[in-house]
Amino acid sequence: MRYSVLLAVVVVPALSVPALSQDGSSEPRGTLSIVVENDKFNSVNPAKQTDRNFTNGIRFNWISEPRATPEWGRELAAWVPMFPDGGTTRVGYAFGQNMYTPENITARERIIGDRPYSGWTYLAAAITSSRELGDSARLDTLELNLGIVGPQSYAEETQREYHRLINSPLPQGWNNQLRNEPGVALFYERKWRNVSRSKLLPGIEGDFSPHAGGSLGNVFTYGGTGMTLRVGHNLGVDYGPPRIRPGLAGSMHFETIEEDPFAAYAFLGFEGRAVARDITLDGNTFARSHSVNRRVLVGDLQTGFAVVYAPVRFTFTYVMRTREFESQRSPDRFGALSLSVKF
Repeated sequence: MRYSVLLAVVVVPALSVPALSQDGSSEPRGTLSIVVENDKFNSVNPAKQTDRNFTNGIRFNWISEPRATPEWGRELAAWVPMFPDGGTTRVGYAFGQNMYTPENITARERIIGDRPYSGWTYLAAAITSSRELGDSARLDTLELNLGIVGPQSYAEETQREYHRLINSPLPQGWNNQLRNEPGVALFYERKWRNVSRSKLLPGIEGDFSPHAGGSLGNVFTYGGTGMTLRVGHNLGVDYGPPRIRPGLAGSMHFETIEEDPFAAYAFLGFEGRAVARDITLDGNTFARSHSVNRRVLVGDLQTGFAVVYAPVRFTFTYVMRTREFESQRSPDRFGALSLSVKF
């Protein structure tokens, strides 16, 4: 864990320095977010919780406000053919780590038929373009992840140090993890907001927001589509709760309304993905390693809530994910917490 924390402490502030520099204005220059996803959030009874499958993910993210977006970001957005003409451009940077384990972490030997131990630690750079389209709106996101899978991801150290901290049994099978391999994943996603919108009560509205996208690379290659239903107050503040990919990623940025700085909503969403490559299941690309028989079709169902007040947003998401490989005994269940602050 000390290695991951050190990287987060050094890398994220370094990436954020240009956005945080002062220009004499008190207006925020960007949004800093932390997203944590863990299977410990899947039940109110901790005694029934285990580390398995996607067991933990953490992501530190910075995204600029439009006024603080560098000129190169706007020029790059103009070259992206999927982005709308005249859209509002933001650039973002992130550091993250995903961790995957088999269900039985006390066994030292390789567990045939259960997923490999693996970690995916990465840096990300993203560019987004949003545009109001009458009563609805649209957000396009292009994100490049560069990182590493294997021992140099330091996922083993992260899990061991965390288990020592909470006095939990140490995982014994990390010697069977995937080998070191540089990783790349290029994500693109388009979201529509308020495609169908209605006022339910005074100050309460509902909306329907579909999305589509996918990823290409040796880490994740898939295509997916889905939708989100939201009910609440001031739904225009964002495009849904932020998540760690692969999943129903919302928006890392959010808006604040001076006349009414409070917003809150509950949501229900789903996404279906056709998966052609998942290194955490398929194993290393150019070396022999532990692997399982991946399922092509995977679905996520999520529900939760978001609360925004002035420069702060908090969200909680409960996720149910269908089986990702043939011998997986049951679907995954995990939770996601996020905290975003404008600076």
